[in-house]
Amino acid sequence: MTTEVTTSAAGFWYDDQSRVDAVDVLNALRRYRTAESAVQRRAREALGIGENALLALRLLVDSDEAGRTVNAKDIAEHLDITPASTSALVDRLVRSGHVERHADPSDRRGVILTATGRSMRDVLQVIDQLDSRALQATEHFTSDELAVVTSFLDEMVRVVDDVDTVRVSRSA
Repeated sequence: MTTEVTTSAAGFWYDDQSRVDAVDVLNALRRYRTAESAVQRRAREALGIGENALLALRLLVDSDEAGRTVNAKDIAEHLDITPASTSALVDRLVRSGHVERHADPSDRRGVILTATGRSMRDVLQVIDQLDSRALQATEHFTSDELAVVTSFLDEMVRVVDDVDTVRVSRSA
C-alpha cells in the first residue's frame, strides 16, 4: 500500500470549477471595489453632494463623535486638497445646509466647522446601514478565516500604497 498523496492532478477530488486561485480573488476584489464605488455614488446622489463633500462630512461626523473640532485646514489635510479648493468646498456645504461655521472659542480668528443636525442624521443613516450590512456579511466566518482576509487586505493596501514608489521606465 502506498502513502503517496497526489496533489498535482487537475482538480484533485474537486472539479476544476470549484478551485479558487489568485486571479479569482483579485477579480472578486475588483467586483467589490466597483460595487463600493457605486454605493458611494448613490449615497452622494441621495445627499446631493460630491465625493470630497461626502468625505468632508464623514470627517465632521466622525470628529464630532470623538469630541474633536474640525477647521478648514483639517479638511484640506484630510482630503489632500488646496486651501482654495477647501474654501470652495466649505462654502458649497454651508450654502447647501450641510455644514455650519462657528467661532472657535480658543482662537478668536478661527472657525470651527460642524455638520448640521439634518446632514449628520443623513450621513449617519447611510454609514450605519452600510456598516451593519458589512458586519452581517462577516458573521459566518471563523476568526481564523477573518484573520486571513484581514492579512490579505492589509497586504493589498501595502501593494497599492507602494505603486507611488514604482517607476515605470519607458523605452525611447
